[in-house]
Amino acid sequence: MSVKIRLARGGAKKKPFYQVVVADGRFPRDGRFIDNLGQYDPKQNPPMISLNEDLAIEWLRKGAQPTETVLQILRTSGILAKAKA
Repeated sequence: MSVKIRLARGGAKKKPFYQVVVADGRFPRDGRFIDNLGQYDPKQNPPMISLNEDLAIEWLRKGAQPTETVLQILRTSGILAKAKA
């Protein structure tokens, strides 16, 4: 079972809003998830990033693999550097 940290889309047409979730890689994008780490809204200026830092670090240390987009979000918020320390 590969556990991934990825985005689950919500919101209306042309108004995306994302939840940052931990899910089994076999589950659908907007389907079942294990844990909810926070929110990401790219439509705001600057984009709104609201993550539970402790929970994100815990899942990264357990071996959860972030997708490329989530990796950039974690770098921007500074969580990735704290997880490696």
